[in-house]
Amino acid sequence: MHIRGRVLSATQDVADGVISVAGERITAVHTLAEWAVRHPDSAEPSFEGLVLPGLVDIHVHGGAGHRFDTVDQGEAAGAAEYHRSRGSTTVLAGIVSAAPDAMVAQVAALRELAESGVIGGIYAEGPFLAGTRCGAHDPRYLIDPDAGLVRRLLAAAGGQLRIMTVAPELPGFDSVAGLLADHGVTVSLGHSDADFACFRAALRPNGPARSVTHLGNGMPPLHHRSAGPVAAALTAAAGGNASVELIGDGVHVDSGFGALAFAAAPGRVALITDAMAAAGMPDGAYRLGSQDVRVSDGVARIATGSIAGGTAHLLRCLVWAVHECGVSLADAVRAATATPAGIAGLAGVGEVRAGGYADLLVVDDELALRRVLYRGRWL
Repeated sequence: MHIRGRVLSATQDVADGVISVAGERITAVHTLAEWAVRHPDSAEPSFEGLVLPGLVDIHVHGGAGHRFDTVDQGEAAGAAEYHRSRGSTTVLAGIVSAAPDAMVAQVAALRELAESGVIGGIYAEGPFLAGTRCGAHDPRYLIDPDAGLVRRLLAAAGGQLRIMTVAPELPGFDSVAGLLADHGVTVSLGHSDADFACFRAALRPNGPARSVTHLGNGMPPLHHRSAGPVAAALTAAAGGNASVELIGDGVHVDSGFGALAFAAAPGRVALITDAMAAAGMPDGAYRLGSQDVRVSDGVARIATGSIAGGTAHLLRCLVWAVHECGVSLADAVRAATATPAGIAGLAGVGEVRAGGYADLLVVDDELALRRVLYRGRWL
């Protein structure tokens, strides 16, 4: 199979290129002229449009009425299928704070989906979060960092736990963060009430964390006399020591904040959806973990008024970054592909290169989705 179009990824922009695919993998990427020399007896493929790497959503809790915080593998697979159909060919299944036994069981169930390639891995958001910044997490299940629970989660995950959010000010952070890092899990700081110094010290190069969970959400706002986690995160990211997640749905943060994040941390922003079960669904009643969620005008909230995840898909977030934040198309594509793949330690996705998975999407000039190729097959 040969797919022709403008090929745009984090490392290349080929105005008229051809991507060759065999089975699940990309075998070559050439300019049209190079391809024609190598295939003198073949007709030129038709020009499809703008061809991007399959999007990589590393922070997502569900979609199409389905949840990832479950032991029902069919339920979780349904959420992954929905996001894949919208261009997110790789997703991490996000679970939220719950009773320890429940979280271990969920991780064990999701492990099989990760091993079979349905999901790219697992994201544990909680339960080691600050109660004052719990957001939509049920405060009954928040606990201080517990190495014993982490070992249980690691064992259940079998190498598929990719990211875990931890608040750095909690007692026991250092030992738990070190344990996670030693097992190849990305430590992400979030749902935190820490001050600038504490938050910055927990990030590389002095600390074990190299990611920040949904910048601006679940943390004190940026203030000129109390810079807090937002300033610490952007300082670390600007220095190349961390990356920051940014929920690009136009609800969680406004376009000015998005523009600031991209300007302060070039190449270090990962667009995410933080989507829950209501993504792709009408307004109504849903669940996130143990919490009841009401979606109105596409915005999900729990009874306290706290936003309870998003309802967008990642291509919409990419469009928001370009059209609302003024981010270049190349930078927005990187933020939805290569950067999140790097945070999660995922190989073979987030780029268009020989040997990588044949995960691609074709969009028009307005970035509206035309087609999705997943593992070498059109959906």
